[in-house]
Amino acid sequence: MKVLIPDVPLRRELGRLPPGVELVTQAAPDVEVLILAPGVADDIPALLRRLPGLRLVQSFNAGVDGLIPLVPDGIAVCSAVGVHDGSVAEWVVMAILAMRRRLPEFLERQGRAEWDRGIAYRDETEHCIASLEGATLLVVGHGSIGRALATRMAAFGVRVVGVASHPRDGVQGPDALGGLLPDADIVVDLLPLTAVTERFVDRVFLARMKPGALFVNAGRGRTVDTSALLEALEAGRISAALDVTDPEPLPSAHPLWRAPNVLITPHIAGAVTRWEERAYRFAGEQILRYAAGESLLGLVARD
Repeated sequence: MKVLIPDVPLRRELGRLPPGVELVTQAAPDVEVLILAPGVADDIPALLRRLPGLRLVQSFNAGVDGLIPLVPDGIAVCSAVGVHDGSVAEWVVMAILAMRRRLPEFLERQGRAEWDRGIAYRDETEHCIASLEGATLLVVGHGSIGRALATRMAAFGVRVVGVASHPRDGVQGPDALGGLLPDADIVVDLLPLTAVTERFVDRVFLARMKPGALFVNAGRGRTVDTSALLEALEAGRISAALDVTDPEPLPSAHPLWRAPNVLITPHIAGAVTRWEERAYRFAGEQILRYAAGESLLGLVARD
């Protein structure tokens, strides 16, 4: 069984592979598994045309919405489930703390060398910076990243509620969303991009959110109606922290850059040291599963 994968030092993270598995660096008709690691190909459709015997594409990304249309039917596609859970959850925690503690405003004043404590007070006696303790956080698209986030937020005394397409223990279904949004202090979007989730966060969704709540998007930009989000931000109803946007990359002239109460980072939540080590270890596990005829992790259902 041939596996196409870059010849890089990180290959060692694959671990011990079963007999009969051959790692190759060049496309060939009898390659069965493609490990879509950095450096494999700039032109994926052209590469796939040179792999008529391909049966599995293993991505190193958590989201594969851009990959699915490129891969012919009959070829399994797997996401790197679990690989980016910790790093994305950390970004969400960072963004929540920054916005709840009004860090962007303090950074602006730091740039002007202004010692201004007035941000923290409505008047001489009333504080206006919100603590996380006792807050309610709603995760929309609750999966493995949502579980990693819930573990981290528990240390802050945050109550985490999850919503997913299929309800299960501790996670509610989409029908519960309308009743949950008005009570959430923080709403985190971790939705994958599908035909169902595109612009899922629309004007109705945002209007149901609690006034003053924080919206965080670390899923996919196109799950949000950007015009509706802009309206909510400009009206001062909510604040937002975004690692993904629609469009993406966000053009320099786009009004979202200048909207009030928004923190934007350029899709870097998972871009941390050692993520590739985890991805190669995951790929090694997938090769073992494929060779043994076992079920694959992160297998993406085709619409």
